[in-house]
Amino acid sequence: MTNQHPITPPPELVQQWADMLSHRSDHAVFSLAARWGSDQELEACCMWLSREVSNSGWELRNQLRIARRPKPPSLKEQALEALGADGYSMLAGKKLEPVQLKIIRRALEALPND
Repeated sequence: MTNQHPITPPPELVQQWADMLSHRSDHAVFSLAARWGSDQELEACCMWLSREVSNSGWELRNQLRIARRPKPPSLKEQALEALGADGYSMLAGKKLEPVQLKIIRRALEALPND
């Protein structure tokens, strides 16, 4: 009888990571493995919540998933952040004219949040 931890990657996945070491950095491969393990733990916690907490278990599960795996900012949000509230372009390193700033901001705000 083995005492295997409940979150143990299948041998096929371990082999895939080992094969990746020949053409990717150790850091990249170990990051994938760590992410896999943390995703497994999050899913186990979500399932526990939905089973053990009465009516609000499903809602708590979704809140936990959102809190622990937030979506990265959209390209639009990143562009607005890079533009800066004070009108300094991070790329050009100079202050934009108010008219330029207004046009760029309006264009970015009109884009969908994808």
